[in-house]
Amino acid sequence: MVNLDNYNPNNVSNPNNNIFGLPVTEDEAELVLLPVPWEVTVSYGGGTSRAPDAIFRASMQVDLYDPEFHEAWKKGFYMRPSDKKILMKSDYLRKEAELYIDYISKGEDLQANHFMCKTLREVNEGGAFLNEWVYMETKTLLDKGKQVGLIGGDHSTPLGFMKAIGETFGSYGILQIDAHFDLRESYEGFKYSHASIMYNAVKEVSQIHNIVQVGVRDFGSDEWDYVKNSNYKVITYFDKEIKNRIYEGQTWKYIAEEIITKLPQKVYISFDIDGLDRKLCPYTGTPVPGGFELEQVFYLLTKLYESGKQIIGFDLSEVGIGINNEWDANVGARVLYKLCNMLASSKAK
Repeated sequence: MVNLDNYNPNNVSNPNNNIFGLPVTEDEAELVLLPVPWEVTVSYGGGTSRAPDAIFRASMQVDLYDPEFHEAWKKGFYMRPSDKKILMKSDYLRKEAELYIDYISKGEDLQANHFMCKTLREVNEGGAFLNEWVYMETKTLLDKGKQVGLIGGDHSTPLGFMKAIGETFGSYGILQIDAHFDLRESYEGFKYSHASIMYNAVKEVSQIHNIVQVGVRDFGSDEWDYVKNSNYKVITYFDKEIKNRIYEGQTWKYIAEEIITKLPQKVYISFDIDGLDRKLCPYTGTPVPGGFELEQVFYLLTKLYESGKQIIGFDLSEVGIGINNEWDANVGARVLYKLCNMLASSKAK
């Protein structure tokens, strides 16, 4: 275990150290962050595959004092270097996926084009490969007794981690902060699309008790049908619904506490940055008007922690990269720090 008693958190962060400027190795850290530089199936804006490195750089500007989680950083946070082979595979398959998306968007017959059929197969095989890689990396860390957080990449990235979490902790619920349901059976023909992560999670991870989605405001009718027929396996709090309740006199405290009652004792947090107002994440992959202020989500997360429920893991996805613009990474680094503090503190409860 790392001893950071003599580390001064008020000094300028040393970029030669690890995430948030902490002088911690992976062996010493209680919490290890796995970057997953992958965005093969993104359907609008790109750049999320390079978000982990941008968030790492931005983390050097984050003050470590958190009045809600005093000195949680002393438990040691460590972020692994991004795997360049995964990034290269993502870049290659992303180009293939773009050609395929352009082809089918024009109404062309897929079966009439053997090259496009091959491309679709390769992209889907790539998604399966990525899921297995994430599973193996995270399960190994969990088996070592580490707490684990995942940094995407697009929102397809945590499926393997969700499987590892289930095998390690048993039954659990997911608190999903997101502008989208992510419940499409497949999207554009891609089985492991960023738009299908929660559909795949319910289908492939038997330990998931339920998913509570907060902030949804852009979705398809097939997804809404799925929610209505899920027998409360998926519970959705729409962005519009939340705001209407607040406009009509209910407090965010009341609504946040209601949301938390829908979750079981063990909770995994899946934070798609597009759940926030776009001014906080202008370069996210699929931006939607509306969304939360950051302090609203932090309030919900703090209430979740205070409820006594156990936080068992998290992912942070869809942080975009703008040209000469580090704002998204700056916000992402602060979200990441809050998630790290919550997870580290939850273990000590």
